[in-house]
Amino acid sequence: MEACPFCRIVRGQTDTRILYQDDLVTAFPDIRPIAPLHFLIVPNVHLESVNAVEAGHEAALGRMFTVARRLAETYHVTQSGYRLIVNTGPHAGQSVFHLHMHFIAGRHMPFRA
Repeated sequence: MEACPFCRIVRGQTDTRILYQDDLVTAFPDIRPIAPLHFLIVPNVHLESVNAVEAGHEAALGRMFTVARRLAETYHVTQSGYRLIVNTGPHAGQSVFHLHMHFIAGRHMPFRA
């Protein structure tokens, strides 16, 4: 999608720092971080939300978790911990309608789900 900010990042049309990119997913820093480490991991294909996911997207979704693990290792938070969040829809707090996973770490997070 031309207007989607995450699609523009995936295509290299912004000056966003890319932490990881392959043929399935891209990871980059969140522009409004809520913790010392706050990254977004997105599928390269535009999916509006989890509600748009189909069986053909399983490889990209699995890769999102593999990349989360790699980020945890790179930033040395595998032991201290990190949080992965996917918001789906406006009531859940989704503000950019391109499926994305928040990787949040670097501080204690008292909220429990």
